[in-house]
Amino acid sequence: MHGHDGFLQQAISLAVDNARSNQGGPYGAVIVKNGTIIARGSNRVTADNDPTAHAEIIAIRQACRTLNDFRLSGCILYSNCEPCPMCLGAIYWCRLARVYYAATRQDAAQAGFDDSYIYQEVNLPPAERHIPMRQIRLPETQLPFQAWLNQPARIQY
Repeated sequence: MHGHDGFLQQAISLAVDNARSNQGGPYGAVIVKNGTIIARGSNRVTADNDPTAHAEIIAIRQACRTLNDFRLSGCILYSNCEPCPMCLGAIYWCRLARVYYAATRQDAAQAGFDDSYIYQEVNLPPAERHIPMRQIRLPETQLPFQAWLNQPARIQY
């Protein structure tokens, strides 16, 4: 298999292998640039005791190291499942060109991976979230941003 189907099948195979090895959840991802896989990732949440070690995040980190760039413009992510809110944020921050996935978040929920509550939480005012959030404004609150804006060598992202 070549093209989108082939790359997506590789992501699915990574997910199946990962689930069978019990190294993490049933998730796999590959990142492709110019028709070549430059990164692969499998879920490592339980293996590494790292809640951010989703397959997409692992693949994004590897692709950024491979390209020596925090931007993945022109790259395509293939994931066996629709990305969660955390991975979705990372996808936008690294500026992937496109994402293809096989299973939906509803499919994942049926397997016990329900992130719908996170989508709901994002829309709530911070103080009303399940994990309450409260701003504490200090006189120094704006200092990091002022230092950033005053840094002539800053790299925009």
